[in-house]
Amino acid sequence: MTAHSSPARAIVWMLAAVASFSLMDAGMKLLSAHYPALQVTVLRGAASLPFVLVWVLATAGPRSLVPVRWGLHLLRGLLGIVMIACFVYALRELPLSTAYTIYFVAPLLVAALSVPLLGEHVGPRRWVAIGIGLVGVLVVLRPGVGGLVSFPGLMVLLAATAYAVAAVTVSLLTRTDTPQSMVVWFLLLLALGAGLMAWPEWRPLQLRHAALIAGMGLAGALGQIALTRAFQLGQASLIAPLEYTGLVWVIGWDLLLWQVLPDRMTWVGAAIIVASGLYLLHRERVTRTRHMQPLDHP
Repeated sequence: MTAHSSPARAIVWMLAAVASFSLMDAGMKLLSAHYPALQVTVLRGAASLPFVLVWVLATAGPRSLVPVRWGLHLLRGLLGIVMIACFVYALRELPLSTAYTIYFVAPLLVAALSVPLLGEHVGPRRWVAIGIGLVGVLVVLRPGVGGLVSFPGLMVLLAATAYAVAAVTVSLLTRTDTPQSMVVWFLLLLALGAGLMAWPEWRPLQLRHAALIAGMGLAGALGQIALTRAFQLGQASLIAPLEYTGLVWVIGWDLLLWQVLPDRMTWVGAAIIVASGLYLLHRERVTRTRHMQPLDHP
């Protein structure tokens, strides 16, 4: 947080970040129809990296890129590969809105994991909110029922879990490393690590996808810049709930690009998960003293 907070500007930046990330995710879904999930993961990191580097060098300088805790950066990079590769794999089969709905359980998992990994206290009300949110995921997945019960749905859940563990590494890294180094090294390790794993099944890039790849990278970079700016200008308790506006955007992309809409059970599950998340954020505002940190979006 800076000394010059501006709640209204923070809200605008957060809304811009959510919109940018939704556009990036739509680009990843389009690319997932043509390339393996790990290759799309490489493109996600590599396409955003040049834009983010320009921003960092212009605003914070090269010294901000020097990492301190290499082990945590490597762990975060590995978790990022799992997170994005699983998310992209799921996007081949699931509508964006369904994937987002399941992924919204991530903040609940962050709260749950903060107990064993960070030693934080989570009261009974927040545990109830976490439990209800997980029920919402079950409503969407519908175990034992046809339809959306699928491996892709479980892959989104795995991606959300990787995100939650990565959030813990962010909490530890912020004690020693700059936000700029975390963003740049995350993207670089993402591109390099996923690139090594994707190499055996690498498919030649098609020229007709060049604009889509560049646009995806630019949208991801703009989203990260806007997200960082939002957290600099406003309290996390104010702007974090705005992440749920992403569901509005992806419903629009689903309808525009793929002519699909969420079914009734997905709407019900989304309502349960979002309500649980909003209540959890309310309890965080009441009981938590340290600031939340901006995280990388899948």
